[in-house]
Amino acid sequence: MATNNGDVLMLEAAPEASKPWASAANAEVIDALPYIDDDYGNPLIKAEVDRLVEEEMRRSSRKPADFLKELPPLPKFDFENCPVLGKEYERVRAGKPPVRIDFESRYKVELPPASKKNDDAAWKQYLQKNQRSLQQKMIELENLEMMSKQGPELWRQNNHRLEVFLTRMQKLAQEQNEEIEKVNRERKYHQQTTAYELNALSQEWRQLCVKNMEIQSACVVLETKIDAFKKEAAERGWNLEEKLESVKPLQPQ
Repeated sequence: MATNNGDVLMLEAAPEASKPWASAANAEVIDALPYIDDDYGNPLIKAEVDRLVEEEMRRSSRKPADFLKELPPLPKFDFENCPVLGKEYERVRAGKPPVRIDFESRYKVELPPASKKNDDAAWKQYLQKNQRSLQQKMIELENLEMMSKQGPELWRQNNHRLEVFLTRMQKLAQEQNEEIEKVNRERKYHQQTTAYELNALSQEWRQLCVKNMEIQSACVVLETKIDAFKKEAAERGWNLEEKLESVKPLQPQ
């Protein structure tokens, strides 16, 4: 809805070209003037509006689950650079329980089976395997020690980066909120300044409706009288059509 000077009064916007799913054919215009329409505050009108909304929802073929079908599909994550994360993502998506880590076998010293207790090659193989495992545990201990020394500083740096990111996001959110508030203030101003014109036009429309009903009522009365005169003339044997043709129209003076 717009005024003579082109000010938009209701919530409406053209679909963006970058969003083909939001085409003009599917766009819905919200015809509402929330800053000057106070009819909804009336309990009777509110009850009637709620009834109409519920009836429309029952008759609608679209369900709440269908609203997202118009949006583009979500991008598919293939986790090319992190297959472990991809495997875990598929596990969570399938609803499978997490794989339990076996700490007992991880830190357990393995011995050759009873059938190879006298086999020197088997003992040498298992000895090398346990040595590799022990070396791995020593490397892990060194990593833990380095983490205990260097980890706090790394965490502080990471927290600082997160704080900078949070500050930037808060600033962007504040700018968006200011833009929204600006639009709301402009919309409120346009609606309130145009309310006088809308009220005058509404009052004029009501008066014209009443006048039309009065004219229609008067026409019905005149038609009733004309039918009565025609009936009376027919009873007396008068030919009204001949008399009307013989009557000369009045000439303007």
